[in-house]
Amino acid sequence: MLEISFLAAESAYTAAWLLVRISMWIRRRYIDWKREAVLVLMYIDLAVIIRFVFFPRDLIDGHVQSLVFEAAAFPLRINLVPLVHLFDYGNVRDIVWNVVGNAVMFIPSGIVLPIVYRQLNSFWRVAAAGAVISLCIEILQLPFPSRASDIDDLILNTLGVVVGYAIYVVFKRLRR
Repeated sequence: MLEISFLAAESAYTAAWLLVRISMWIRRRYIDWKREAVLVLMYIDLAVIIRFVFFPRDLIDGHVQSLVFEAAAFPLRINLVPLVHLFDYGNVRDIVWNVVGNAVMFIPSGIVLPIVYRQLNSFWRVAAAGAVISLCIEILQLPFPSRASDIDDLILNTLGVVVGYAIYVVFKRLRR
């Protein structure tokens, strides 16, 4: 069993992000500061998603709880049947947190993705990119016994990306 602190996870994410960006600067032999500023939006978006997807939302003594990793996390906690367990929570607050939280958390992704990646310039492309990001997250949750991979999360996350993209399109049209 290995405990991963929130600070360690975010530090590893930041180090990986910086290594990728530095390697891109070396390969291209220049730094496009305007693009890097926009990419910071994606960095922040993913950092927030990491926080809320992988680490328990309840704080202990004002600190984010550690994530427990077990190499033998079997049986895997997976739900592949849509909408069956969506409301299986003890109280209304937890249901709302799950349903609304999973969608709202990905709204910024729907706004940031078409800004950062110009080829994501349509509803279907942004929705597909959001679904792939969410699927990767659900797969990454498999070895953590405190986390569950759920088709409902995939659906709600993708819905959030779509709502974000709609907001992006509205603002883009208003700007014209």
